[in-house]
Amino acid sequence: METTDDRKPRTRQRAFDRDRFVEDCVRAHRAQGMEAVGEVLAAELKDHHAVLRALGGPTKAGLDVMYSSPDFTIFAAHWTPQMNLLPHDHMMKALIGIYTGREDNILWRRSDDGIEAYEANCLFEGDIAYLPSNAIHSVTNPLQRFTGGIHIYDGDFFETERHQWDPETLAEEPSDGDAIKAMFAQENERHFARRES
Repeated sequence: METTDDRKPRTRQRAFDRDRFVEDCVRAHRAQGMEAVGEVLAAELKDHHAVLRALGGPTKAGLDVMYSSPDFTIFAAHWTPQMNLLPHDHMMKALIGIYTGREDNILWRRSDDGIEAYEANCLFEGDIAYLPSNAIHSVTNPLQRFTGGIHIYDGDFFETERHQWDPETLAEEPSDGDAIKAMFAQENERHFARRES
């Protein structure tokens, strides 16, 4: 414990350690499931500045995969300024914790005509969202700077067949890891072309 004077003790925050974080998440997931993983994530994001220092500031849209197995996935997702992700599902429970920037979510549900929006929320630095396995959401980074978040999934994110919806017609389409990678590549192209113009 360090102190600034004799009257005000201050505990020192430990630095974010990527490997230790992954180990803690995997251990919590095996022992108690996603609720326990959420507690690990919340503890780390109390000092989201430390997470940002350790992972570095995002410089392009993409996924920094920390852990991937048939039953559990962890990655840092990076959104370019003003990036939009069309409505999509995960087909598994998910946790999202923001360590830099902001993520605005619209939540959707299936309806007789396809899907309909029913709720919205904003995730600021240090915030965490829990998404159940049937969740459908679209994502926007409303800022003029990059957003970075830790995303944790109760399954194999890259090998699970999922769904996405056209942002204009709301027509349902298949989605998977390759479709997500293509979206990020397109977004980087848009972002860097805008910077050069």
